[in-house]
Amino acid sequence: MKLTRVFASTMTLSFLLAGTLAAAATVTGTVTDKTTGKPAAGDTVVLVEPMSGMSEVARTTTDAQGRYTLNLPGSNPYLIRVTHQGADSFIPAPQGGGNGDMAVYDVAAKVDGVTIVEHVIGVETDNGQLRVVERYDLHNASTPPRTQWSKHTFEVILPQDASPGEASAQRPGAGSLPTSVKLDPDGPKGHYSFDFPIQPDEGGKGTLFTVQYEVPYGENKYIFHSALTLPAHLVWVVLPKSMTFSGSAFEPSPQDPSVQTFMAQNAAADKELEFSVSGTGAFPREDQGSQGNQGSDAGAQGAGAGSGPGGGIGAPINTPDPLSKYKWVILGALGLLLVLAAAFLLRRPLAAEGVAAGGAGAIAIPAASAAPAATASPAARNGALLTALKDELFALESEKIAGTLDAKEYAEQKAALETVLRRALRKS
Repeated sequence: MKLTRVFASTMTLSFLLAGTLAAAATVTGTVTDKTTGKPAAGDTVVLVEPMSGMSEVARTTTDAQGRYTLNLPGSNPYLIRVTHQGADSFIPAPQGGGNGDMAVYDVAAKVDGVTIVEHVIGVETDNGQLRVVERYDLHNASTPPRTQWSKHTFEVILPQDASPGEASAQRPGAGSLPTSVKLDPDGPKGHYSFDFPIQPDEGGKGTLFTVQYEVPYGENKYIFHSALTLPAHLVWVVLPKSMTFSGSAFEPSPQDPSVQTFMAQNAAADKELEFSVSGTGAFPREDQGSQGNQGSDAGAQGAGAGSGPGGGIGAPINTPDPLSKYKWVILGALGLLLVLAAAFLLRRPLAAEGVAAGGAGAIAIPAASAAPAATASPAARNGALLTALKDELFALESEKIAGTLDAKEYAEQKAALETVLRRALRKS
């Protein structure tokens, strides 16, 4: 009997050991400095686990050829963080091990070639307040490519009577998600800055910054003196149909029949663009009936599903708009979609949450839904979900570290994410 128990214990231990060895995997990659075209030697590479508060799991340093190796201790989702010249870059660790090549760039406080391609201002009213969301799409076309980063990476100027709310930033590249960040007061009243790197463009995409705020609106009229710290190619103002807009530097540019859009070109840095809004109104939400959806459907037919972050935008009213290539900006007016994971995250369950990273009451512009990829295999869909969940876990931990998420909300959201992640891992 004792021999049987010993044999059984030995077999159990063997199976556990075999399972542990099977779960262990290795990530091997090369970190390349794309500014110099040479290997990034001596950079710190850290394996972090989002599900445990971004805790450090393993650490190493790149060798003279920029190479590194990390062991994955289990099947949990991990992130690989590389610190180059003080700025951090992240990639999801390949599930089950594999190639972890990364690109980094030399860092400077200011680099030539950083411009605002589009600045979008969304305005609506709420309980005697004017709610505003401003989104900045910055492109970094520096040559040679470098990352702009400092404690004052990007400065914004808000109205002096503004009460700032949540702010977010999103790195370039497909699959990146918005991360809540703190907006730091910087100099004169109304001046704030983002401590977030502006990396070189990736796949035609730049870095997105978004800030929400409210201003008093007692007389149902407000005059904006919008000022930028960098030149902007296009400035858009988006507001509900029931409100009135006035601004000599802007011209109407119809994009979506459910909202009003006005556009100004080639805005200079530190030169005010004055405009005023009056009346009351709110943007249509997804749950406010089929009218907005019909406009969105028209957008899908006119612009093609999937032509922008939200899948397209309504066809221009009357004649084709010569700036149709910028329609995705209006569609994304303040929209930072959570991609595939949004349906599972259970984070602030408002329809508007999908369009602005964080915050009940975030302004949402109706958008056509992207057509699902019917040909995608279950494995491909599950892999995409795992990637999205990893990114969202990282964003959640970033919010906690930045102090923009209280402990109760963090615990609830993390529990929901872990539940979905465990199901996805079992399926994979």
